[in-house]
Amino acid sequence: MSEVKQITSLQNHLVKKVILLKEKSRERRSSGSFVLEGQREFNLACKGGYNIQYVFFCPKIISEEKVRQLIKPLEKCPEIIEVSQEIYQKMAYRESTEGIVAIAFSKKHAVTDISFRNKNPLVLIAEAPEKPGNIGALLRTADAANLDAVFIVNNKADLYNPNIIRSSVGCLFSVNIATGTATEVIRFLKENKIAIYSAALSASCLYTEVDYKKGCAIVVGTEATGLTQEWLEKSDQNIIIPMQGQIDSMNVSVSAAIIIFEAKRQREFL
Repeated sequence: MSEVKQITSLQNHLVKKVILLKEKSRERRSSGSFVLEGQREFNLACKGGYNIQYVFFCPKIISEEKVRQLIKPLEKCPEIIEVSQEIYQKMAYRESTEGIVAIAFSKKHAVTDISFRNKNPLVLIAEAPEKPGNIGALLRTADAANLDAVFIVNNKADLYNPNIIRSSVGCLFSVNIATGTATEVIRFLKENKIAIYSAALSASCLYTEVDYKKGCAIVVGTEATGLTQEWLEKSDQNIIIPMQGQIDSMNVSVSAAIIIFEAKRQREFL
């Protein structure tokens, strides 16, 4: 059982490290680590096989006993550090908090690391998403539908941005995620005989008219520009959700959810 240490100064180097990791994408990338906050997120990261380096807790909010229960599933015990409420408030990202903050090591998320247990995988491809809220919503949908993987292509966002972790309610840690270029991901899909269904306005059929029971990838682009030409050229079938109002598109996370759950509806009978 590891001994609990204490930090009483805001000038402590670990306090400064947490604040830097919380605020600076460059620091997260250079150190290969990020800040994890909240009991649910901590649990999901543990289940997702993340390596936790430090756990900070505020005894006025959460007990040491509860912290030890939370870290019990970990193979390698992190360093446990008690902090005052003042220090904890500096570390915490959210206003409503659960008394626990951690520093964890990020994953590589290489396309080649993805493997499937399902012989007919269902995956989501999101091209160039930028808004943390959209990425978080896409990951929540992926978790809810128990997708086999999510590929984020030409990634413009820092996956370990606290806003993405928060908006995904920790689903960043529960979903099988890879990042790469369109060329890399398309090659991977073709090698694994996964059909590509691209959400697009041109040369499209209704999203309900394709067969999602085989291995397939649902590809969505940004609301502003849609998908790049590479996806449209390599797509097995473009699909569209019919619009009945004045606009021609919806929020990307809403569109993805509609198509994904049509695929799940079809697969219920397998």
